[in-house]
Amino acid sequence: MEYRTLSNTSLEVSRIGIGCWAIGGHGWGRVNDDDSIRAIQTALESGINFFDTADVYGLGHSESILSKALDKNRSNAVISTKFGLTWDTNGNIKRDTTPQRVNEAVEASLRRLNIESIPLYIIHYHDGVTPIEETLYALLKCKEAGKIQHIGCSNLPIPMMETINQLMPLSGVQVPYNAIDREMETTFMPVLNNLSISTLTYSSLAQGLLSGKYSNKVEFDSEDIRSRSPYFQNMDYAANKKIIQEIGLMAKKYQVTTTQMALRWILDNPLSITSALTGVKNHLQVKENVGALDWNLEKEDFEKLKPENAEI
Repeated sequence: MEYRTLSNTSLEVSRIGIGCWAIGGHGWGRVNDDDSIRAIQTALESGINFFDTADVYGLGHSESILSKALDKNRSNAVISTKFGLTWDTNGNIKRDTTPQRVNEAVEASLRRLNIESIPLYIIHYHDGVTPIEETLYALLKCKEAGKIQHIGCSNLPIPMMETINQLMPLSGVQVPYNAIDREMETTFMPVLNNLSISTLTYSSLAQGLLSGKYSNKVEFDSEDIRSRSPYFQNMDYAANKKIIQEIGLMAKKYQVTTTQMALRWILDNPLSITSALTGVKNHLQVKENVGALDWNLEKEDFEKLKPENAEI
C-alpha cells in the first residue's frame, strides 16, 4: 500500500481513497447496503484507510453506512466528510455555509459517523452569500472544541480557496481529474502544488467511463447522476473512446486492467497527487482498484494519454 501525508497534518492517507457517494444509496443506480459494508471492510483489510463522504450523500445515509462498516476499526480510518448543503423533509437541497449550518452539520456528522472528531472536514460548496470569514470562524470554533481536526474544500473558485488557506491552512482540496478531464492541470493543480496543499482527485475514473466497461453509449435511469453527466452525455464520446482504447492497450503492456491503468496514470502525475478517490459499490471493485498500487508508469506512457497524443 502507498501512503502520503495530508498537508499541514500528521495524517497518513492511502493513495487510493474510497469515495462514499454511491453507498448513500441515491444517484448511482441500485446499491445494496450489505455490499457497501463489505466493500469498506475489504478496503480496510487491503490497507486503504482514507474514506471520503458528505452529509448530503443519501441525506446522511452514506455517513451512517460508513460508520457501521468501520465499526471497531474506525480509529484506523482517516475520514473526510463535507458540508455546505442542507435539505428539508422532502429532500429539497440548497447551499448553506452560514455559521449556524456549520454547527448543525458538524454535530450531525459526528453523530452519524459515531466519532468524537472529524479528521478532515471539507467545505463542499459555498452558498454565494455568507462571507467566507464567517464560515471559517465557525469552523475554527469547532476545531478549538476538538470536533474537527483539519479543513479542506471542494468546488470553490481559486481566489476563495487562496483566501481560506491564508486564514486557516488547508489540508486538502478535491478536484475532478482523470485522463479525459484534464482542465485542472492548468488551473487548480499548479496553484495547489505551489501552496503545498494536498490534491485529492474525484471522478478519478470519469464516473466509471474509464473502467472500460462502457464500450458504447449507455442510457442510464433518470435517477442516476450519470444520465446528466458530461462524461457520458455532452463530451465528445468518440474522442473519449480513443483515450479509453489507448489506456486499454497500455494496460496490456503492464498486465493490469483498464481501471488500474487509469488510476496509476493519476498517481504518477508529476503534479503530485496525494490520493485518488474512487467510488465503489462492492468489494470486487475495491480489490481491482488496489491493483493500481505499488508499481509505476513509465514517463513516456504517461505522456501518451494526453488527448492530442492519443492515437489508435
